[in-house]
Amino acid sequence: MNPDDPEGAIAEAAAECSNWGRWGEDDRLGTVNFLDDAKRREGAALVRRGVSFSLSQRFDMNGPQKGWRRRTNPVHTMLDTGTDAALGNQGFPHGIGGADDVIAMPLQCSTQWDGLGHIFDHGRAWNGRDAAKVVTSDGDLVTGIEHMAPHIAGRAVLLDVGRTIGENGELPDGFAITAEHLAATAEAHGVTVGRGDIVLVRTGQLARARRAGWGDYAGGPAPGLSFTTASWLHRSEIAAIATDTWGFEVRPNEFAHAFQPLHQVVIPHIGLLIGEMWDFEALAEDCAADGVHEFWLTAAPLPITGAVGSPVNPVAVK
Repeated sequence: MNPDDPEGAIAEAAAECSNWGRWGEDDRLGTVNFLDDAKRREGAALVRRGVSFSLSQRFDMNGPQKGWRRRTNPVHTMLDTGTDAALGNQGFPHGIGGADDVIAMPLQCSTQWDGLGHIFDHGRAWNGRDAAKVVTSDGDLVTGIEHMAPHIAGRAVLLDVGRTIGENGELPDGFAITAEHLAATAEAHGVTVGRGDIVLVRTGQLARARRAGWGDYAGGPAPGLSFTTASWLHRSEIAAIATDTWGFEVRPNEFAHAFQPLHQVVIPHIGLLIGEMWDFEALAEDCAADGVHEFWLTAAPLPITGAVGSPVNPVAVK
């Protein structure tokens, strides 16, 4: 891998890892096709104790966003309140009152999925389509996130790379997680990773951000997947992958003058569903305590028509 030639490396990885046409020219799901009924039954059978964990950060003004590319934290506004009800200002009969509210936020401001229309490579979207015809001002006309909504539930595996390889449970910013690191972590946890699995990679960066403040969490230096994992992500046939970091891949990126090169391969060419800013802390504590790193996971995106990403509240059940 020549650090001065991101274009060449991206082109080589794209050719090696392409899933274009694998599920037909009309495909809208990419690697989520690997998550079939049998894989869901396998995941459901992992529930033993019935304990559940939300893997979502809270959606509020105290989130990590700083306005980059107009990404802001959620703005929550009350439309009706208990005060209005107590003062009799709502105009309802026989003493009934209520509260109502609204939220305004970018769809990728906190715990979220990247849809298949989120990233392009040289004007090409997932499955080789013309990006200009896929995502317009009307939204993603082909691979909108709503198509994923019924499917994201099955066997998930937590690979706690922070605990396995890092110090004090955390990887330093700029640490590039390789396929060898992922394999070593899976072996340490006694789990396998393969077709149809949802893989959760904990780096520990979220724990550090909460302890020390958000700082440059949103877009700054971070541990994450190495560009060299592209072939592993393709070969393993996983359905989806999520991390506790803003950008999934290592930052700064491994090439000079590059921006998110792994995204440029895995979304438009592999068709991989990527989650970011997930909160694994409570789940990871439990996995470390009982030694079980596989579980049932449900993580449906909001079926927002034509969206290229979606907030999500993933729930893991052990």
